[in-house]
Amino acid sequence: MILDLILIGLAITLEPVPITAFILVLSARKGLRAGLAFVLAWLACLVGVMAAVLLSTGGSPPALHSTPSTASIAVKLTIGVGLIVFGEYRRRRAGRPHRDPAWLAKLNDVSPWTAAGLAVLLQPWALVAAGAATVVQAKVSSFESYLALVLFCLLSSASLLAMELHVAFSPESAGVRLARLRTWLTNHQDQAIVVLSLLLGLWLVGRSIAQLVQ
Repeated sequence: MILDLILIGLAITLEPVPITAFILVLSARKGLRAGLAFVLAWLACLVGVMAAVLLSTGGSPPALHSTPSTASIAVKLTIGVGLIVFGEYRRRRAGRPHRDPAWLAKLNDVSPWTAAGLAVLLQPWALVAAGAATVVQAKVSSFESYLALVLFCLLSSASLLAMELHVAFSPESAGVRLARLRTWLTNHQDQAIVVLSLLLGLWLVGRSIAQLVQ
């Protein structure tokens, strides 16, 4: 469980689109407050999903080859295949000129409530679902296993937390660095999405097939 959650958490925290949107949120007139609202809503989604899974399973995985067990593996397999297909699609389109969505330009004066709603919308729900399916198959009863879930939520939010803290304590240098990061993401967004999608997709497919045949 732990390795799967680490890889999924890394993919979530490195997703280019939420990072780009968060940089714009931090650049807004009430950027620090809006950024905090974004981070809290992002974390709340992750914690809520993990809590719902634990409530439904009681912390005990379903019996091997039972319907719930097979269904959770099938979810991960489907997400893995979807990521591979999406990664290949973006690879073929790489290099083509693209424009930022129109809504990104409207983040210059975003309110904390709007930022919170944006965090919910931009959450990579397919990856969160993969994390939830991983937890369904795990026995969560010890302090270490609960700590792993907490660390998963923090890892999935690490990039946002780092940017928020950087702006809070070093606003001037943070503004310069975040502007550079946004420029880099604009120029390399396709490559980042392709790498993340293909690597995690292949991992999920391989793990899921191994679990189905064991």
